[in-house]
This record gives sequence, structure tokens and C-alpha cells, in this order.
Amino acid sequence: MVLRTPTARFASLPDFPWTPKSIDVGGVSMSYVDEGPGQATPILCLHGEPTWSFLYRKLIPVFVQAGHRVVAPDLIGFGRSDKLPERSDYTYAKHLSWLTRLLTSLDLEHVTLLCQDWGGLLGLRLFTENLARFDRVVVANTFLPTGDLEMPKAFHRWREFSQTTPNFEVGSIVARGCVRPVAPEVIAAYDAPFPDDSYKAGARKFPMLVPATPDDPESAPNRAAWEVLSRCHQPFLTAFSDQDPITRGGDGVFQGLVPGAAGQRHTTITNAGHFLQEDAGPELAKVVVDFIAATPGA
Repeated sequence: MVLRTPTARFASLPDFPWTPKSIDVGGVSMSYVDEGPGQATPILCLHGEPTWSFLYRKLIPVFVQAGHRVVAPDLIGFGRSDKLPERSDYTYAKHLSWLTRLLTSLDLEHVTLLCQDWGGLLGLRLFTENLARFDRVVVANTFLPTGDLEMPKAFHRWREFSQTTPNFEVGSIVARGCVRPVAPEVIAAYDAPFPDDSYKAGARKFPMLVPATPDDPESAPNRAAWEVLSRCHQPFLTAFSDQDPITRGGDGVFQGLVPGAAGQRHTTITNAGHFLQEDAGPELAKVVVDFIAATPGA
């Protein structure tokens, strides 16, 4: 059984005029935005917890105007994509399998990966397991944990909250993860995919899927991904914000360990919190466009 958010819930989205497409990724339907010239090199925009492709609405026009194709999926359990009813229906491996089916079914090549939050935990695995399809990577407020290092206190507080709060109010969570004001209609748009708590199993489960101990089922695969990253020479850019307590310092780890990060114009997006696409979308979009232009032979 799957849950599908009624279309009417998405009737009044601010600044999100695009008609989504959908694709079967293994018995469930994944929704995605696909804009810009079909033959242009694609930018794959991966959101995290508990957002959806709406998070990229300020970036998509900038990318399209620059001549790029943009593919922004809704992870299963989020946005317009199907939602499974039980938290046990969601695993790290299943999420990765669903995204891999999207990547291969759309036959995306010469991809620029832009990933934030869980978009990075999944996207970096997707990248390291499909290197030939990717030209470059931009990581923003994300990490690839193996459980070998202690997670920040802010993460543990977030994990406990996600499991114990009786009201998992998605729009308010996003607003609290921003440092600039978030309008009521935008908060409502982040709430739109979730008519009630029965639709939030995927959002509730994500924090528990982060490998926080060395024996987590995904710790070894993530260590293997780091081995690939440590030999990877595809251009690799960090664009973290200045006010994210959860991923702070992660940009330095990538810069120090990924060969493709050497010599790149890494940047810090100022006056932005965890959801920097919401706080500073156009600024982040320009960083990505400039990075692509500076690495044409990737």
C-alpha cells in the first residue's frame, strides 16, 4: 500500500509553476521537476529532510536561464512522490536504489550533482557508484557519516525530537532551520505533502537512518564511498552556509580529502542556515553556474 498526497494540496504553491513528471522506480512513483533544454547538461538537485523539490524553486530559474537542464526529484516519502505507510518501509539502501533507478531510467549523463542534507548522504553514494555519469559535484550543508566519529549534539537533539514530538510540523521545522524570515505561504508549501502524520513515516525515519555508530548497516558502504572520494578527481566544490550547527566544519573535511576539491573556489554562503536554498537560493545558484563555467572540460 502507498499513500499519494491529493493534488489539491499543491494548488497554491508560491513561485513553483512547473508541472512535475513521474517515474516508476520499483513499485513506487517518484515525482520530479525536469526543466530547461532537454539536450543540455543536467544539474541534479537533491533535497534532504524534511523538504522536497520546492526547496529548489529559487535556483531552477537561474539554472535554466544559464542554459542548463534541471532535474529535481522528490525523494520517496516526500513532495509529490509516493509515501509508504510504515517507518520500517524506509531504509538508506532503498532510498539509494530508488534514486539510482531515476538516474538510469532518465539516462542522465555529464551530470552536475548539487546536494544538501540527506541529498548528500544519498547523492554522494549515487556519485561514487556511478562515476561515469557525473562531471562534477557541489556539496552544500551535508556530510557522509560512517559512525566512526561522534555526531554533534545538535544532531542528537534533532534525532530525539523527530521520534518523540507528537506534532512533526514540517513547515515550522524548515523555518527554524533558516536564518532569514520564511513567509507563511512558504511554510504551508513545505507542509503541503503531508495532510496528516500518516504521510510522515519517511520524514520521521530519516534521522534514524543516519549512520551514527560504526556498526550501522550503511557504515561500511559509506567508508567504501569515502575510499572512492579519496581518489576522485572530478571537480568538487563546497558551498556551505555560515550558520548551520549540524554540518558546520564538514566543508573542510571534503576539501582536505577529495582530490577534485583542490584548487576550487570554495565558498561560504553568508546569512544562511541549514536550508541555504531557502535562505540564499539565488546566491547558491550563481555559485553553481560559475563552477560549471569554470570547469568545462570535466
